Amino acid sequence: MADDSRKHLTGDCTNGECEVMTTRVNDFTINIATANGTGSQSANLIILHSMYEMGVPVSGKNLFPSNISGLPTWFIIRASDAGYQAPGDYTHIQIMMNKDTWEKDMNNLEPGTVIIYNQDAKLPVDRDDCIALPMPMTKMARSISPKMAKIIANMYYVGALAHILKIDEKAIKAAVSLQFAGKEKAIEWNLQAIAEGKAFAEENWDYESEYLAEARDKDPNTFLIEGNEATALGAIYGGINMLSWYPITPSSGVAESIINWIPELREAEDGGATCAVVQAEDELAAAGMVLGAGWAGGRGMTCTSGPGISLMSEFIGLFYFSEVPGVIWDINRVGPSTGLPTRTQQGDLSMLYEASHGDTQHIVLIPGTVDECFEFGWRAFDYADRFQTMVFGFGDLDLGMNRWTTAGFEYPDKPMDRGKVIRSQEQMDAIENYGRYRDVDGDGIAYRTLPGSGLDPILYRGTGHDEEGVYSEDPKVYHATMERLKRKIEGARDHLPAPIIREEKEKSIGIIFYGSMENMIVEIDDMLEQTGLSVSTCRVRALPYHSKVESFIQGHEKVIVLEMNRDGQLFGILRKELPVHLLAKIQSVAYSDGLPPRARIYSDMILETLDEVRL
Repeated sequence: MADDSRKHLTGDCTNGECEVMTTRVNDFTINIATANGTGSQSANLIILHSMYEMGVPVSGKNLFPSNISGLPTWFIIRASDAGYQAPGDYTHIQIMMNKDTWEKDMNNLEPGTVIIYNQDAKLPVDRDDCIALPMPMTKMARSISPKMAKIIANMYYVGALAHILKIDEKAIKAAVSLQFAGKEKAIEWNLQAIAEGKAFAEENWDYESEYLAEARDKDPNTFLIEGNEATALGAIYGGINMLSWYPITPSSGVAESIINWIPELREAEDGGATCAVVQAEDELAAAGMVLGAGWAGGRGMTCTSGPGISLMSEFIGLFYFSEVPGVIWDINRVGPSTGLPTRTQQGDLSMLYEASHGDTQHIVLIPGTVDECFEFGWRAFDYADRFQTMVFGFGDLDLGMNRWTTAGFEYPDKPMDRGKVIRSQEQMDAIENYGRYRDVDGDGIAYRTLPGSGLDPILYRGTGHDEEGVYSEDPKVYHATMERLKRKIEGARDHLPAPIIREEKEKSIGIIFYGSMENMIVEIDDMLEQTGLSVSTCRVRALPYHSKVESFIQGHEKVIVLEMNRDGQLFGILRKELPVHLLAKIQSVAYSDGLPPRARIYSDMILETLDEVRL
């Protein structure tokens, strides 16, 4: 692991003896403990964006409660020149603003932690082994606005951090202007609070910080964006015609972003929008609307989370069996039941892959970065049309609702892939013995017609049917239909995004993972190398999994399947579908507690699992 630390002299040097302090440059974690609904998110994002504007590699994790206001919330900011984006193993600077978690937050700290706290809370800080730095934040905020003091108080810890970390003043002003764009009074008040907080820290704290935010060269083309917004932009550029949705955390940001971008990106020449948006009465209705759009030849989409997928189950089966294209994005939260609705997990994978009743199998796209959220946002429609089926996008709260760096998105450079659509009588006549569900090419995909084309028949049947689309309960016909559908989805494997493989020679241990765990895999790799263990990695980006995944397993002695759920769901899928001779090679490491994945937990579990295998 990188540790960019520097030693410098501090204090009074007498008789040739000086106190030596180590400075950690762009290598620290800040934990900010506040209450939901107090306006702290604005302050937290200002800190994040200030360091980002300086070019400091930084990431932020928002751990918020599932109510509207009042319950505890934490925001974790990690600066790392090594590019590590998972929450750090230790808190170096703790901001304490919430009375309800005061004692717990304090007791969780390691010796030597810097504690910046609002002394107006009138609670003790009984940690002699930590560095306690008080500030009367609420009292100071009242001088700016008595009515807004509770909210403005948060800006004083921004000023405190600006002082001890040496955050650039221009970067702070830019971040405040971004956060409160167009609100001149808010910009004025908040800049005043930050300046007063910084001045108080300079005048009253006898502390020379060992932590430093140091500017780096920043690519001017990079910016921060949430995964949900990237997905929304991808869907817009993928030609979405109809968005139906029912609000549910953490997926609502996808729909809200599409709605916000439509006036700018999907405005017709006559002034109307080229994408319809309907807020449905429930998730089942939302899925039905996507089905209707797909039947009509449009590109329909909805977004939801695990509970919504459960309610959509019947329509998902209808998509699969009647072969209507459509897209559903599942932004995973923690289940089962209501579970932890504002925490993150990869617990929906198995459900998506085999959603609905009966023998079903679905295409699932699994982005691991905001760039892939955009890319899969538009590719999902192409795959849905090409394979005439429901396609799932599978994200999670961590990737979807936190901000990540991108250098800009790679836009589609080819026309939309609409698949096997017959648009004229000449095209239909060229197909020998056309039937709506007849596979004439051997790939399991039949040709279809669209309403309004003047061609018959327009058939999509959810009951038993033969190749013509005529109702049938014949056992042989049903068996043949189901085998064709399986052949169609199986045939998609190597058309879907291939895995990202980081492989070097003479590495006997492989790690398979997926999704937002991409954001901690480099740190895991570095941790394992410190123990003398060198590994290759393979990030799965779609189901059914690509043939390169099987080749990766074949090429290693042991392979760890790493995932953020309790039961090892991808591990189970692999065990079901891999050749028998490869099964002994794979081992499961699965862990979930609702928090974003931490590298130390998984690296320790990997080592324990390998030790058990050796025994």
